[in-house]
Amino acid sequence: MDLKLSGKRAAITGASKGIGRAVAESLAAEGVDLDLTARNSEALAAAASELGDKYDITVRTFAHDLLNPAEQAAFAEEASEADFLVNVAGAVPPGEIDTLSDEALRTGLELKMFGYIGLSRHFYTQMKARRSGVIANVIGMSGVRLDPMNIAITTGNAALIAFTRALGARSVDFGIRVVGVNPALTATERAVGLMRNRAEKELGDADKWEELTTGMPGGRIATPQEVADAVAFLLSERAQWISGSLVNIDGGLEFHP
Repeated sequence: MDLKLSGKRAAITGASKGIGRAVAESLAAEGVDLDLTARNSEALAAAASELGDKYDITVRTFAHDLLNPAEQAAFAEEASEADFLVNVAGAVPPGEIDTLSDEALRTGLELKMFGYIGLSRHFYTQMKARRSGVIANVIGMSGVRLDPMNIAITTGNAALIAFTRALGARSVDFGIRVVGVNPALTATERAVGLMRNRAEKELGDADKWEELTTGMPGGRIATPQEVADAVAFLLSERAQWISGSLVNIDGGLEFHP
């Protein structure tokens, strides 16, 4: 299926690794030029070099700490020609309400929840002026299956789901679509690292981490590329009447017995 994305440009946050890096790969394979941002300039440069060598596209990188609203605005200006914004950056700390410090709670929500909202506001304004564009938010299943053991994550994700639905309900009037995906646990470096630590404690061997996923649908977790490919479809003309909707990338976890 031709997604008809060739020649478009995408701005992607959290693009140096994990799901953000996988989104960059999926879009590059479709001929999309890229504006990538993350905090680590060296990792960004490595990603840009790999993608530029592999695909016939233009890749630009901008190192930013998106906790800072001024840097959000700077990236929006640098990537102002982007047809798409894909919000991925944001690691919110796990834990129950009485185990999280106020600083950890606020910092996590500032980066993911307010980072997504702030960048969406900047890019939405630009897209509205030219009456075209798509914003895709990579959120998470804990906003659907509410998790009191990870109260900050579940609260931030639920808020972003509501934000995506509300903005997407209005955006079509201005030629813009706003969509989202909710990945369940995904095999990023960070997630696998956490699973390896847990396997070391519970099973005595970090290499047995995949045994901890046997209760998941299909006995496994998602791959970053599975999430990224869904994002690519939602950005494309093949999804041109989808706005305000979110796709759960969870293998049926929401209803899994």
